[in-house]
Amino acid sequence: MLEQEIELKKNEISTDGYPMSLGELSSLYRDGELDIHPEFQRFFRWTHLQKTKLIESILLGIPIPSIFVSQRDDGVWDVVDGLQRLSTIFEFMGILKDENNDLLESSTLVATEYLPSLEGKKWESSDSNSFSSSLRLTFKREKLDMKIVKKESDENVKYELFQRLNTLGSKLSDQEVRNCLLVMINKPFYRWLKDLSINNDFLETLSLPERMVEEQYNMELALRFIILRQLDVKEIKTTQDLGAFITEKMIEFTKSDSFDYDKESEIFTRTFKYLNDVHGDKVFKKYNFERTQFQGKFLLSAFESVAIGVGRNIETIESKSASEFNDKLIELWSNQTFIAKTGSGINVTSRVPVIIPLGEKMFSF
Repeated sequence: MLEQEIELKKNEISTDGYPMSLGELSSLYRDGELDIHPEFQRFFRWTHLQKTKLIESILLGIPIPSIFVSQRDDGVWDVVDGLQRLSTIFEFMGILKDENNDLLESSTLVATEYLPSLEGKKWESSDSNSFSSSLRLTFKREKLDMKIVKKESDENVKYELFQRLNTLGSKLSDQEVRNCLLVMINKPFYRWLKDLSINNDFLETLSLPERMVEEQYNMELALRFIILRQLDVKEIKTTQDLGAFITEKMIEFTKSDSFDYDKESEIFTRTFKYLNDVHGDKVFKKYNFERTQFQGKFLLSAFESVAIGVGRNIETIESKSASEFNDKLIELWSNQTFIAKTGSGINVTSRVPVIIPLGEKMFSF
């Protein structure tokens, strides 16, 4: 049985591989035959030193990990893994463009331990800090190993490959990986979700640290709201990994012809406007009965129960006053079932199917 499964899946994947010079790759990029998805650039945060060390490695002949690309039906190569490496190289060479197709300024290198004379060097400039013409030729002749997933492969292979390569030992957050997938699968959905995630009422209720916003956690929460609000929570009980489950549902939504962007936007906007108006940045914090106040940091369990509970009841709850809502919120924090499912060590797949229906019932008034 195992052998049969292996052969079946292997037949769904057609790959090739060979080395290509940086000159060849830069030509492909200039001609639009290599898509590095400029929208991805904001998800990767390399420092000047990290970028310089990549250039240094190429100059010294230190092996660079393979670049993975997927061949589209139009023949263009989509970069699946290696975007930051290629972006760094193209930026240094002065050919990198942003998502508006504007040419970015060529990067400037910094000194390294092995090559301190890299300090201030540019690919080409009018002063003495430019790479020489012979060094530029040598650099363009250096090669990278390319791994190509051919267009004959199953269409989901490149998404699976992207997730594996960018979650195993990666510094990308789960949502940053999802965002990259969204750009590849359905760019309008990505832009729509991005707009929701920077809604002012939404951000004010979350009151997240800057680091979490940089890692796109606000987008993950917006996505969770969209998915969990309309989901039968019984489905969650069948999964062992909620993060993977959210990703799967996200892909389903992006490919669905029946997904109603306008309706989901309206419910999202009304929900977080109401929550911000009546409770502001305290709405997803724990209630301290001794001090009779909401305090502490943002709690995901509170978000799942309160935001989704309100979202599912938005038609009736908007007429309720701040004091009425506050009483219900305190009542939620006195509910022993809710408390039992929000403590540390609680498995997410046992928590969510309990606290979402509880929140829905609590805020149905």
